[in-house]
Amino acid sequence: MNMGSKQLWKKIGVGFAWVASLSGLVVLMSFIGIKKAAVTCKGVKVYIPGNEYFIDQAEVDNILGVSSNTLVGRKIDQINIHDLENKLQRNPFIESAEVYADMDGLIKVEISQRHPILRILNRFDQDFYIDQHGVKVPLSNNFTAQVLVANGYIDELFANRLDTLHTRLAKDVFATADFIRKDTLWNAQIAQIYVNQNHEMELIPRVGNQRIMLGNADSLANKFHNLEIFYKQALPQVGWNKYKVINVKYANQVVGVKSETTMADSATVKKVAVAKPDSLKKKQALTDTTSQF
Repeated sequence: MNMGSKQLWKKIGVGFAWVASLSGLVVLMSFIGIKKAAVTCKGVKVYIPGNEYFIDQAEVDNILGVSSNTLVGRKIDQINIHDLENKLQRNPFIESAEVYADMDGLIKVEISQRHPILRILNRFDQDFYIDQHGVKVPLSNNFTAQVLVANGYIDELFANRLDTLHTRLAKDVFATADFIRKDTLWNAQIAQIYVNQNHEMELIPRVGNQRIMLGNADSLANKFHNLEIFYKQALPQVGWNKYKVINVKYANQVVGVKSETTMADSATVKKVAVAKPDSLKKKQALTDTTSQF
């Protein structure tokens, strides 16, 4: 047998193997289909990961109609799994839901909840969450999320349904909250965002009595970097309650307003970054009402 004949028979053998495999797969799928058609629903198992429960199993059961026996006892092939998923995803606290049935007749439900990162109380006394995707979410009767709170002159309205953010200010507040939560230092230090009459953001810290003037959400990384330098190099020299206002709105500059006076201290961040503690003390000793850092 020459080389060409061997290759031909090899191809024929491979072809028969594929045909046999496909035939076996068709038979297997037919068998599964027949068995599935005979399986009845024996129960519903709900899995909700995490430790924040805006929605619990009882509410999921209610959405699916488990208590009314609309599922248990029915043939699995007569249950519209896709419809069950759509019902669940209409709930504002559910980001996604996956529903499937196993061969033992158990319907399994995997829930992914929305993850709020901010709670807003607008100037109309409307109270709602913003999730990690910037979607407005109503409050829950089951659970209160321990997240950053923003209040004050916020005009963003809430129609008590899922919705995106519409105003520039609300988007700035969300961006700031998202930045803070991703930074371990500021997530531990910042307790609240307040929007003043000028529609500028002020940060309320957990430690210290000062207000931090942030302005808008432009150059957040740079503003918080400047603030960190001020916290680490300036405040330890004068004390945490020395200033009633710390202003980081301006590029490469931190302006502090002392608690006992209205005079502002100008702190150029580039100088803070290179100044040594001893030189800081000397500069402070040279002035009475202002301190150059």
